[in-house]
Amino acid sequence: MGAEETGAIYQPAVADAQAVFVCAHGAGGHMADRGMERLTQGLCERGFDLVRFNFLYRQAGSRRPDPMPRLRQCFEAVVARARAELGGGKLIIGGRSMGGRVASMMAADGFACDGLLLFAYPLHPPGQPEKLRVAHLPQIHVPVLCINGTRDEFCRRELMEEALESVRAPWTMHWLDGADHSFRVLKSSGRNEADVDSEVAEISARWLSRAGK
Repeated sequence: MGAEETGAIYQPAVADAQAVFVCAHGAGGHMADRGMERLTQGLCERGFDLVRFNFLYRQAGSRRPDPMPRLRQCFEAVVARARAELGGGKLIIGGRSMGGRVASMMAADGFACDGLLLFAYPLHPPGQPEKLRVAHLPQIHVPVLCINGTRDEFCRRELMEEALESVRAPWTMHWLDGADHSFRVLKSSGRNEADVDSEVAEISARWLSRAGK
């Protein structure tokens, strides 16, 4: 990234670290927003060493995402720093929404990692299901866990399942019943955010135990 720098937070696994997960925020978020905090707590309790960071535009105080090449450059630089400081164990990349999409494009181009962990993958813009973000998915070859809500306006379930028919990677798709793009559920569902967070963390831990085997 040249002379540019960004912020990052390292959260070690509570015990028995199984992998380093470099986790990127969504387009309108940042490394310490509520969605990221919800994700990281449960993952750290289940064997993930967590590195989260701000993309450069967010570090500079902007809410307008950088172009994809600049997003990728930032992500790759953070991964390089994490590898240098945390060692060469199992590396997972991914993140929420746009952050996960950036990681998926890196992996599709052969970026070295042991797996992708995608939360609320933005398959298409809200209300524009014809604008699918799937062209690169068949080029991914590492194990993938993708978790989306059934009420996610960025990801119609039938369109995602259709897109995955052309994916050769070991892709695990998990649907959170009644959850929206932010993994919020309706009170009428009988569940709360803590229930959803626990489900997300448990599914992620199970997947991690199988990834790479």
